[in-house]
Amino acid sequence: MKRIITATVQNRSGVLNRVTGLLQRRQFNIESISVGPTETEGISKMTLVVEVEDEQRLEQVTKQLNKQIDVLKVSDITDKAIVARELALIKVAGSGHLRSEINGIIDPFRALIIDVSKDSLAIQITGRPEKIDALLELLRPYGIKEIARTGLTAFLRGHQPQVNELTTYSQIK
Repeated sequence: MKRIITATVQNRSGVLNRVTGLLQRRQFNIESISVGPTETEGISKMTLVVEVEDEQRLEQVTKQLNKQIDVLKVSDITDKAIVARELALIKVAGSGHLRSEINGIIDPFRALIIDVSKDSLAIQITGRPEKIDALLELLRPYGIKEIARTGLTAFLRGHQPQVNELTTYSQIK
């Protein structure tokens, strides 16, 4: 089963490598990972979508991630109320007469044509991965030339503790 894990981390060199290395050593498959700065300087948020066989292994790896020195907080947010999005850029083969047909397909998905060339269109879509997958299926008959996906990024709905409300591993020592 797929689980969505978020990690609030210090924005330092090597943190991403240590987190992914720990998951690799525990033989977790990382389906997607996105990392970016937060509203607090020096702090980043990781969103990982991982394939998990059982809850016990997930709990074990979550505890091990929390012990990492630059990791401030780790949460499994899969079953919680979340806001989650992914960005995809899709290059589709399309000459003049197909462009209006493709535009009609992407319009209900609130996708945008962001580039047009002589023989292709570049489309941008944001949303849940299932929405992106559905659009890809509809576009396949037109000839998808290239896809670039960011991976899921997510956070809890409503109030979230600020970084200064978090207890870090180094403060517990």
